[in-house]
This record gives sequence, C-alpha cells and structure tokens, in this order.
Amino acid sequence: MIGIDLIKLERMKCSIERFGDKFLQRFLSPDEMQLIKNSKTAAGFWAAKEACSKALGTGIGKECSFHDIKLSKTARGAPQISLSQELLDNYKIKSMSVSITHDGDYAVAVVAIQN
Repeated sequence: MIGIDLIKLERMKCSIERFGDKFLQRFLSPDEMQLIKNSKTAAGFWAAKEACSKALGTGIGKECSFHDIKLSKTARGAPQISLSQELLDNYKIKSMSVSITHDGDYAVAVVAIQN
C-alpha cells in the first residue's frame, strides 16, 4: 500500500505562528518536536503522517491518530517511520518506508507499507 501527501509550506508556517507549540503538539510527540528545526521540517513530518494514514487506508481519525505514527531519523539523517503496536497488530504490518522532500513552496511525503 502506498500513501502520498502534499502540504504548502506557508500553511504550516501560519499555523505555527498563530498557535505555536500547541499546534505542533497536536501532531507531534515530544521526541518528534526535538527534531523540528523550522516550519519546513514540521510540514514534512505532517505530510509523512498523512501519507502513512492514507497508505493504511484510514486517513487521520478514529482508527489512526497522528500520535499512532512516529517519525525519527537514522544516524545519517534519513527519516524513519513507526506505528503504535495496536496499528501494527491490526493491519499486520511487515515493513514500512518513508520519503520526505521539499521543493519550492511544498513538502511532499510518500509512505510504502507492506503487510
């Protein structure tokens, strides 16, 4: 299963300026917040979580919340994605991969899930 998401960087920047950390806490764990350098990075994380929920076929909502999806970085700085144990069990996930990119005014993420 594959999911993709696109977000305009300005949308993320405005949300952070308006609501600050309260907005970031809505979709990021404390560990993830430590990885956020600016609104561009936050937009990439948002897109990755949305793409993951789409790959699962649920979208963000009752079955899969932003906090069920965790992003981290490898030693080389590449993004990694993991899911809550409940999602891993419910969807029989074997492996996942994520790619995040930024170009111009947008952040894009693609997530591939194998079950």
